[in-house]
Amino acid sequence: MKIIVTGGAGFIGGNFVHYMLNKYNDYDIICLDALTYAGNMETLEPVMHNPRFKFYKADIADRNAVYEIFEKEKPNIVVNFAAESHVDRSIDNPSIFLQTNVLGTGVLMDACRKYGIDRYHQVSTDEVYGDLPLDRPDLFFTETTPLHTSSPYSASKASADLLVQAYHRTFKLPVTISRCSNNYGPYHFPEKLIPLMIANALYDKELPVYGKGENVRDWLYVEDHCSAIDLIIHKGRVGEVYNIGGHNEKTNLEVVKIILKELNKSENLIKYVTDRPGHDMRYAIDPTKIHTELGWLPATKFEDGIKKTIKWYLDNKTWWQNIINGEYKNYYERHYKGR
Repeated sequence: MKIIVTGGAGFIGGNFVHYMLNKYNDYDIICLDALTYAGNMETLEPVMHNPRFKFYKADIADRNAVYEIFEKEKPNIVVNFAAESHVDRSIDNPSIFLQTNVLGTGVLMDACRKYGIDRYHQVSTDEVYGDLPLDRPDLFFTETTPLHTSSPYSASKASADLLVQAYHRTFKLPVTISRCSNNYGPYHFPEKLIPLMIANALYDKELPVYGKGENVRDWLYVEDHCSAIDLIIHKGRVGEVYNIGGHNEKTNLEVVKIILKELNKSENLIKYVTDRPGHDMRYAIDPTKIHTELGWLPATKFEDGIKKTIKWYLDNKTWWQNIINGEYKNYYERHYKGR
C-alpha cells in the first residue's frame, strides 16, 4: 500500500506520517510538502531514514510536479493535509489561500483521475460551518449543517470541500471528507494558541488573548484525529463527510489558565488584545456519525492531552526554538536536498 500524504511536514500531516508508519509495517508513505513557513522538516526527522518513507518538496498547485510524482509513485490512497490554515494570515493575504486550498485540491484530484487511486481523502475543518452562539450549548455541528464561512481561510476550505464533492458526483472519484475540531499536541506550529501560550509562558512573556477570551473551541488531541482519518480511508463510505470532534469544549481563556497552572506561572501574564475581524464565537462538533459507522471515539481527555502536550514542548525545546529564531527553514538545505 502506498499513501501520498500532502502537507506532511506540517502539524497534523506530520503526526499522521508518524502514526501510519508506526501502525503499519507494510505501508509506504510518500510525503509532499512545499515547505512554506509552516512546513518543518525537523518534524519528519524521526522518519527521515525509514526505507518506507519518501519526501518530495512540491507545491500541490504545481500540476507538472504533482503529475510527475504520481507517475513515479503510483499511490493507492491520497490524504490531503496541505493547506494554508491560519485565519489571521488569510485576512492579510487571501489569495495564497485560494491558490493552495482550492486550486491545489483541484490539481490533486485531477492527478487522481489521471493515474487512478482507491481513495482520495480531503482533510477539512469545522470552520466551514461558521460558528455557534455561546448561549446555545445544546447546538452542535453535524455533517448536514449548512456551510457558512467567516474568513477567507474557512471560505477556501469550504470551496475545496464542494470541489471534492463535485469530482465525486461528476467523475465518480472515490472521495471522503473529514471536518475536525481544533487540534493540539506535538509539533504544533508556535503561532497557534496552545504552543504560543506555552512558549510565551516559559519565557515569562505576555500571553495575548483576543477580546475577553470567551471564544469556545472543541479541542481534539492530534493522535485521535490521526486514528479517525485512518479509519475513514480504510472503512469510510465513499462520497461521505465525517465530523471528527473531541467533546472537549473550552474557552480560550480557560485553555490559557490551564497552561499557566501546569507551568506554575502567574495569570498576570495574560494580556487582552483587540479581537480579530469576524472571530467565530463557538465551535462544537457532533461526532455521532463516525462513532456509529466506524466505531471511533476520542481517546484523550483535554486534561490529559494538555499535560502530554506541555511535556512534549518542555522535552523538545530545540524544535520550537528553531522555529522562533528561523533556523528550521535551513534544515532542508542542510540535511535533505539532493537525497
